[in-house]
Amino acid sequence: MHSSPRPTSPHAQIYRWYLTSALSIAHRITGLLLSLGTLLLGLGLLTIAVGPAAYGHFQAQLLSWYGLCGLLLWTLCLYYHLCNGIRHLFWDAGYGFALHHANASAWAVLAATVVLTTSTWMLA
Repeated sequence: MHSSPRPTSPHAQIYRWYLTSALSIAHRITGLLLSLGTLLLGLGLLTIAVGPAAYGHFQAQLLSWYGLCGLLLWTLCLYYHLCNGIRHLFWDAGYGFALHHANASAWAVLAATVVLTTSTWMLA
């Protein structure tokens, strides 16, 4: 077997990033972050069961600057994952595979994420 000087797969340093590939990776990451946020929600529900003191401490942490930043990030992940999931449903149905449609829907996902997140936090 001879060795080839060419790489067998694209390397991160030479791979050209596209918006659609970055959004695909972000979809996986937001899914993970949503799962972690759901675990924290479960922890909050457990503090209710423990008693008012435990829930008060949890609520104080949630309303601190880092708690609010975490909630903002979780909201952003939620809306991004939702919008990009809808985009994937259209792909599953066979629509939107043309390059211009894929790019337009990618930008639409990002815009909808920002609008929905901002609207939620402005109304809360």
